[in-house]
Amino acid sequence: MPFLEITLRCTEATQPRYENALDDVGALAVTMLDADADTSNERAILEPGVGETPLWNELVLTALFPADTNALALLAALEAFDAGLDWSSVSFRTVQDEDWERAWLDQFQPMRFGARTWIVPWNHELPEDAQAADAAVVRLDPGLAFGSGTHPTTALCLRWLDQLATDGLLAGQAVLDFGCGSGILALAALKLGAGSATGVDNDPQALIATADNGERNGMQIAAYLPEDEPVRTYPIVVANILASALDALAELLAARVAPGGRIALSGILHGQEDELLQRYAAWFDQLDAVRDGDWMRITGVRRA
Repeated sequence: MPFLEITLRCTEATQPRYENALDDVGALAVTMLDADADTSNERAILEPGVGETPLWNELVLTALFPADTNALALLAALEAFDAGLDWSSVSFRTVQDEDWERAWLDQFQPMRFGARTWIVPWNHELPEDAQAADAAVVRLDPGLAFGSGTHPTTALCLRWLDQLATDGLLAGQAVLDFGCGSGILALAALKLGAGSATGVDNDPQALIATADNGERNGMQIAAYLPEDEPVRTYPIVVANILASALDALAELLAARVAPGGRIALSGILHGQEDELLQRYAAWFDQLDAVRDGDWMRITGVRRA
């Protein structure tokens, strides 16, 4: 089924007004892209830190409407809704529908991390190696694609958890997954033998995804918005968020790690690690940075 797509440029300041106008006149979906599309800049990654909702300075908004929508009538409705906005740069085109979930399923195949951790689509047959008695298999819903293990930041954290389990440091422990997304890291920790897992994320959809994936795997994960998170310490903390958020939340994250406990920080672009290593040295020993492509993971042990 085709759709009418409307595209326009706006600023971070005017984005809420444009989006409200599009929603008010019946947009089926509204998406945002960086107008500069400079993926070498961290600001080009629209993944807010926990408790934050940052946007790019210049954005491109696209919205979908039913194919039979009259473009001129739509533009008139938008101008009537908010006469203070400049709609002169709007462009229209017809786009074809795609089976996005099927496209994702075609790309999302079983993946192995470390010695025995597997991430497998819920409706995909288990590979032979994933059927081993000691395999830690996490089943994910491809429809909830964020946090699937395909990104190096997630892979770095999964390999770290797998190594902790191999070293006998994870069994029975309580784990905090800060910025939990789909809950993949919390689930992997539980499958690898952790005693309990708690998730924190600023996106309510992430909490839903975490709960759904937990139920699919027969696991319970307590998931909270940052303002609702119980204040306690954990022997294992993993935070897969952006470097800017890791910097801003350093004191909070350090306070969540019990003395002698371990932390893994990811979502760090290569070149950003030195500043964070210095920042976290105030609380952690044995700090180490590991690289995967353009991305880094930092680990450390909390001082008493």
